[in-house]
Amino acid sequence: MLEEASVGKRYTVVIPKSIREEIGLKEGQRVLMYVEGGKIVIEPFPGDPLKTLGEIIGTPYEEAKEERRVERWLKEHAGR
Repeated sequence: MLEEASVGKRYTVVIPKSIREEIGLKEGQRVLMYVEGGKIVIEPFPGDPLKTLGEIIGTPYEEAKEERRVERWLKEHAGR
């Protein structure tokens, strides 16, 4: 799907409704942004990153203690 948007004040970009609906993006949801091949990629975080991490690494963790480590891991591995 190809949609057009503009860069507004403070460099804001509104994601078109058709794209938001296609990927299930909700207001307030966190996303990852990175540059790949000269393009900006915006990727939604998984619904529950701690649950996803637990399924992937299979080791116990404490949310409060591991939150920063989990976010770093997700930023490095999401969508790759």
